[in-house]
Amino acid sequence: MNSSKMLMGLMSLMLLACQPKSEYQRIKEKELASGKMVEELFLDLRFGMGRKEFFTTCWEHNKNGVLTNGAHYLQVQYKPVMPSGKDALMHFYPQFEDNKLYYMPMEFSYPNWFPGNEEYSNEKLLEDVLGLLKEWYGEGFFEVANRDRSVSAFVKIDGNRLIRVFKKNLTTIRVEMLDLRVKDLSEMNKNDEAA
Repeated sequence: MNSSKMLMGLMSLMLLACQPKSEYQRIKEKELASGKMVEELFLDLRFGMGRKEFFTTCWEHNKNGVLTNGAHYLQVQYKPVMPSGKDALMHFYPQFEDNKLYYMPMEFSYPNWFPGNEEYSNEKLLEDVLGLLKEWYGEGFFEVANRDRSVSAFVKIDGNRLIRVFKKNLTTIRVEMLDLRVKDLSEMNKNDEAA
């Protein structure tokens, strides 16, 4: 009886091992195995910088009129030049582990959004944000989705740097940049669910 349970367990493990890996899993494994280290984020910010260096860098950009305090839970506000030419706001504020920046959430919105105006829909904003990120980080974004395609995101992985882009709500596109040397996306998702 005990050996039959063991056999069933081994067969289950073999079936799991034989399932094809998703495109996301294949690319992530390949990029992490490459040994390539990418720390650059944007505006002189990077993975691994300490809190003090982050605040000093933001303060310098603030003095030059590039960054301001935003009325948003992600406290730093930037006005990027979007591919469409539309005005957009980008809010960001990182998370640190052991005093090292490892996670950078950003939220983009059109300040001119109003209900029913298709030119400022979250679909147009998603296209605009993806265009901006391609200018910053190059091509290579691909779509990942759950089985029924009710939830999807665009992802790019360069070495240890993961970028995930998705529609947060009707007015906001969220971008998350994660250092895979510190945490995996599944760990971040668990933290999000717990919050």
